[in-house]
Amino acid sequence: MATNKASNSYRYFDLVGMGFVAILLISNIAAQKLFAFGPFTFTAGIVVFPVAYIFGDILTEVYGYALSRRVIWTGFFCNLFLVIVIWIAIELPPAPGWPFQEQFETVLGLIPRVVAASIIAYWAGEFSNSYVLAKMKVWTAGRHLWMRTIGSTIVGQAVDTVLFITVAFGGILPVDVLVKAAVSGHLFKVLYEAAITPVTYIVVRFLKQAENTDFYDRTTNFNPFHFRA
Repeated sequence: MATNKASNSYRYFDLVGMGFVAILLISNIAAQKLFAFGPFTFTAGIVVFPVAYIFGDILTEVYGYALSRRVIWTGFFCNLFLVIVIWIAIELPPAPGWPFQEQFETVLGLIPRVVAASIIAYWAGEFSNSYVLAKMKVWTAGRHLWMRTIGSTIVGQAVDTVLFITVAFGGILPVDVLVKAAVSGHLFKVLYEAAITPVTYIVVRFLKQAENTDFYDRTTNFNPFHFRA
């Protein structure tokens, strides 16, 4: 069992963390568009957002819950900052001769309720995902990575999806539509995780060897508001 070292003593921790945050922000911008896939309707963010959970799995599996917690909070505040900057950009008066204010507002205009739903769902879903994976790693003594990544995604994505749909659209859309959207979205994300599991195995194996670590959260404080590693 490796001990949890400072993040700056790892070679790739910062790159994995930055990749996680970048994917989160990209998915939130892409989510402004809806697209149809057969009988289902998704936001375009779903194309890349499940990858954030894969990054979360990798962070927790290799570096442990405590360092993963730091990255989750970083993503939370970066997401909040993105929302504030976009709101300011929309409110700034357009320059004379710049004719795209209406299009800019249409594409990037953020509905406060949807923004709140996204931030709350992300926070709760990511911490649920990281907690379950860390606990399952101890229970399974590090065996069956596929079981941990898929199992934690089932829980984390369920929390994320249900919270987002409830907060964003509860009382606006019929209950049957909300249930259909939640089930189809959750199923897609879990299948996405399962399909990319071989890639997760490759990345995890490489990082564990390169970092010379394989952290087990046997004595970790799992309080999401505890910021010391």
